[in-house]
Amino acid sequence: MLDIDGSYGEGGGQLLRLSAALSAITGIGVRITNIRARRDKPGLAPQHLAAVHAVGKLCDAKIEGLALRSQMITFEPKRLRAGEYRFNIGTAGSVTLVLQALLPVMLVMHATCKVHITGGTDVRQAPPADYLCEILIRLIKQLDAQVEMRILRRGYYPQGGGEIEVVVRPAQLIPVKFSAFGHIKAIRGIAHVTNLPDHIAMRMKQAVLDRLGIYGTQARIETQTLSHEAAFGPGGAIVGWTESEHTILGSARVAERGVRAEALGEAVGEELAADLASSAALDVHAADQMLVYLALAGGGSFSTRTISLHARTAMWLIEQFLPITFDVSEAAGLIHVTVIPRREQ
Repeated sequence: MLDIDGSYGEGGGQLLRLSAALSAITGIGVRITNIRARRDKPGLAPQHLAAVHAVGKLCDAKIEGLALRSQMITFEPKRLRAGEYRFNIGTAGSVTLVLQALLPVMLVMHATCKVHITGGTDVRQAPPADYLCEILIRLIKQLDAQVEMRILRRGYYPQGGGEIEVVVRPAQLIPVKFSAFGHIKAIRGIAHVTNLPDHIAMRMKQAVLDRLGIYGTQARIETQTLSHEAAFGPGGAIVGWTESEHTILGSARVAERGVRAEALGEAVGEELAADLASSAALDVHAADQMLVYLALAGGGSFSTRTISLHARTAMWLIEQFLPITFDVSEAAGLIHVTVIPRREQ
């Protein structure tokens, strides 16, 4: 059984979720201590409970210590079990973060696996559902993954009630080298609100266009005002992405009480413009999240503007479980990350 210090590096919930996923994939038991020790409220929150519980279901795991605010668990996987699953976080905890724990496990299954997750689809400190649909899932598909995601209903803080559905069919992941961004094919976006004035979505959209500068004339950003049937509670988000022949770059913000719509749109526009100007292959958030999928594929590489502590923590953890090494270098103002199989060293 591997011992993982949950306070290592970034020390957040990602380390816990990824540890459970890698344990399920490799069959290696894991003991995680000091879970979220540096947070204001240390230990397991409802969405962390839901993520570990969900991964445990996919591998028939024996789990000890799985309780609210617990700072230590043991996770002992048995065998992977494909099939159909339904998971309800019970709060506005992020469905996308729960999916981040489940998706790597689903991708190594030898039969079709389908999950339905209920909770918050667009909440703070988590990628909005549209970011996964329009950026992350499409990047993963370039590794030959057979994965489809649908947003069935949106849900926001504090009640949640949003629903997503994800289906993964068996496929062998292949290594991919994400090259420089290249020629722009399209700039797209979605600004949506529910039970909020229509002008909020329009203001988010306009702020993105303004901050995109020379790229703004090419952008096509859709605004949506959703009905009660399409969403639960008041909320919204803005997600933008740029497409080239090689890759996709994205940025996102979730509407927050007390934060101007313009500030959200400006942040998205500035990030997209900076990524385009740098010719990076992946945005900072995708660079963090794609690490485990490239590792499962056994190789690959990408460039990005900067590498987060989140990403460095994920690299350290993945190397504990899988026979790969991450090489990180800097050249021409970009960070270059390469996944190297250890057998080739």
